Amino acid sequence: MATKVTYLDNSGFMVEGPDVILIFDYFRDPAHEVKKALSHDSDRPVVFFVSHRHPDHFNPEIFNLAQNRRRVYVISNDVVANDIRDDVPVEWMSAGDVAEGLPGDIRVRAFGSTDAGVSYLVTMPDGFRIFHAGDLNYWHWKDESTLAEVEREHNRYTVILNRIASEVPEVDVAFFPVDTRLGADCQAGAVQFLSAIKVADFFPMHFKGEFDKACDFGAWNLPEAVVARTKLYCLHTPGDCETL
Repeated sequence: MATKVTYLDNSGFMVEGPDVILIFDYFRDPAHEVKKALSHDSDRPVVFFVSHRHPDHFNPEIFNLAQNRRRVYVISNDVVANDIRDDVPVEWMSAGDVAEGLPGDIRVRAFGSTDAGVSYLVTMPDGFRIFHAGDLNYWHWKDESTLAEVEREHNRYTVILNRIASEVPEVDVAFFPVDTRLGADCQAGAVQFLSAIKVADFFPMHFKGEFDKACDFGAWNLPEAVVARTKLYCLHTPGDCETL
C-alpha cells in the first residue's frame, strides 16, 4: 500500500492512503498541505483524529475542512463537548474503546496516555497499522522532579506501554513525542517504545522547535535489533513528506 506521510506542525500529520486520508492532531498547517491534498482529490473520505484537548493538538478549524466530502471526527472524551460542532459526525473515544465501520473501512483502537486524552491505533483493511501516541510519553522532567516522581512517571508510562505491546507487538508507522524540553535524554520514551514494539517507520514529533536535538538518532543508543528493523525519519518543517 502506497502511503504518503506529511508533517503539518507539532504533533500534526496527514497520512494519505489509497482509500482514505487520515489527519492526526491538526494544530496548524502553515504549508497548507491539507487544503492542497483536499483540493486535488474530491473522492477519498477524511478521518480527523484528536488525541486530547490541548490547543497544540486540537484546533476547531478542523470542522471547516473537508466539507465537500465524507468525513468523521475521532475525538478523545476529554475534549469539551461545547467545543464540537453539532452538525458533524463524531466518534468519542476513551482508552479501551474501539470504533469500526469508519471511512476507508478503518478500525480505531484507543489506548491510554500519560498526559491528557488517548493514543490511537489505526488499522487499515489490509492490516497496515498506524500508531499515533498523542501525548503518551515518559514525561520524566528529571531536572525539576524528585527521584520518586521520576520513578512514578516511568512506572505509569511502562504500564501503558506494556499493555499496548501485549496487544500490538508490531506496527508499520508510529508517531511519537520527542520533546527536547525533557533535556539530554528526551528520547528515552521513544527508545523504550521502539524496544517494546516492532516499528517499521518511526516519526518523532512534538519537538517544540529543536528538531536537530530530537533527531540526533546517533545519540539514542538504540538496541541493534531496533536499528535493524526500524527506519527513522525526521520531518521537521511543515510540508515535509515521505512516501512509504
